[in-house]
Amino acid sequence: MARIFDVVEYPSEMSDEIVHRFPEQGVADLRLGSQVIVRESQEVVFFRDGRALDVLGPGRHTITTANIPLLIDILGKAFNNRTPFTAEVYYVAKREFADQKWGTPQPIIVKNAGVGLGVALIQGFGSYSFQVKDAQQFVTQVVGAQGIYRMDAIENRLKSMLLSKLQDLLGETTGKKSVLDLIGLTEELGSGVRAKVQDDFNAIGLTLKSFYIANLKPSDKSAEELRAMGMLDMATYTQLQAADALRDAAKNPSGGAGLTAGIGAGMGLGNVISESLKNTGKSNGSAEEVPAAIPSVMTPAEAAKILRVSEEDVVAAITDKSLKARKIGNAYRISKEALEEFLKG
Repeated sequence: MARIFDVVEYPSEMSDEIVHRFPEQGVADLRLGSQVIVRESQEVVFFRDGRALDVLGPGRHTITTANIPLLIDILGKAFNNRTPFTAEVYYVAKREFADQKWGTPQPIIVKNAGVGLGVALIQGFGSYSFQVKDAQQFVTQVVGAQGIYRMDAIENRLKSMLLSKLQDLLGETTGKKSVLDLIGLTEELGSGVRAKVQDDFNAIGLTLKSFYIANLKPSDKSAEELRAMGMLDMATYTQLQAADALRDAAKNPSGGAGLTAGIGAGMGLGNVISESLKNTGKSNGSAEEVPAAIPSVMTPAEAAKILRVSEEDVVAAITDKSLKARKIGNAYRISKEALEEFLKG
């Protein structure tokens, strides 16, 4: 025989639970006159046959057709008050879920007009808090028939909403301000994210209580990582690799092997860097203009155009084996991969 619950309660702080169904499996056998106890930080959503009948606030509630009037329509007006009926009782935590962490798993690309490459990558992290605003809506749209719904079940969804709005806001803000200005506007940006995301939270029965940006800074991603992310064309990548080579050479008083031993033997490392850092993206109608991308296979002359050095310097680098090439008859052919590996040093 099914057990009839005369008292229904969930005496838990619900520290990491947003919703807890009573019972977790199946349905509760109740009857008119059963007691439902709801604590101060809880609300109860009363369901039957997948239909929300009512929401009960803190206190002790006796199940009657007075506080759950829709029972009359379901059970009928003429019935024995002690007749059991099945229902589902969802306890919903109404406290504020504070100090939830967020961060940018990948840098956010923004405009940075007039500075460097004209774009910047921003990373940030901080905290947020939220609260269930409409218990019935949250259970109906998000929880469904799950027995327990914990914080970790929804945190990725909430973070996606927040980061989407943050990215949108950063794009709007950097159209008017530089990245340096942006870093000093964390409070304003936090308020902007709260305003933008509130409708999305409300749509699933939640409200965003706070959104704080603890840190916002340019990303420390390397040129190689940026290129792998598809954020750099080959000309810009070459510039950044040349700048990296200059930095590495400054750490090595002997000048190093790699780039210095090959191309540097002909014209000097300083000249290579100087030439590489010119505005390679601007067209001047010259035959020496850097191509938009490295061919899969090239001659020493074509490689020299990309590196902005003489053909003799490229051949010298091939001869001392710092640049890999294949000799076919009396001619050298260089692969794209070999040139990229050479640029890495």
